Formats: sequence, C-alpha cells, structure tokens
Amino acid sequence: MHNFLIHFHSGWRWIFLFMLVIALVNNLIKWRQGASQTPSDQKWNLYAMSAAHLQAIVGFILYFMSTKVQFGGESMADPILRFFTAEHIMTMVIAVALITIGYSRGKRAPNDTAKFRLAFWYYLGGLIFILAGIPWPWQEYGAGWF
Repeated sequence: MHNFLIHFHSGWRWIFLFMLVIALVNNLIKWRQGASQTPSDQKWNLYAMSAAHLQAIVGFILYFMSTKVQFGGESMADPILRFFTAEHIMTMVIAVALITIGYSRGKRAPNDTAKFRLAFWYYLGGLIFILAGIPWPWQEYGAGWF
C-alpha cells in the first residue's frame, strides 16, 4: 500500500500541475481580455483545487507512514529528514491553502475581472510554493519523477 501511495502521489502531481497551469493560463488570458466568466472557467478552477486537495490527502497519509518523516532532535540536523518532516509539508500546506483561498475569493468576487485576477494571483502563489516544495530528482533529498 505504501509503495502504491508513493507512486500515486508522485504521478498525480503531474496531472495536478497540468490542471493548475491550465487554470492559471485561462485566468490570466480572460483577466487581460476582460472576458466574462463561463461555467468552463469555473470548472478549471474547481478541477485544479480538487486535484490539490486529493494530492494533499494522499500526502498526509504518506506523511504518517513514511520512514523519511521522523520526530526527534536528529531530524532537523539531517537534510533529508528535515525536508520531508518539516519543509515539504509546510510548503505544500501553504500552496493548497492559497489555491483554496483563490478559488473561494475568485468565486465570490464582485465582477468577472476580479474573479479572474484573484484566482490567477492566488493560484500563481500556490504554484510557486509547489515548485519550491517538490523533491526534484536533482536535489540531495530528491525523489524520482514518478
């Protein structure tokens, strides 16, 4: 089960990142064009947020199953343990929170331009945190591509 969840979490990130980038680009283009929001626009934002939440749920399950997460004094001295015990989870929680806030504030904004603008900036913030928190293969604590 643990191995399946690790591969799912690693593979799902690409689907999630794809949805997030589509929502970001869509929000940017529609914001700059001054377009009206359509149900399709709302769905891309919802898909990106839902994908973020699924990724977070699987990540939380792995957090409590992983041998790379250890609570003790030596955890902060070891770069790999520190990354997975503290840094990875904090950056991802912030990212998912930004995406969720962006979806919520964008949905309730007073006009279409504000909806696109708010969703864009919050989703962009989330994307920056995600890219900073992924254990890329070239880093010393890096995981595989899948």
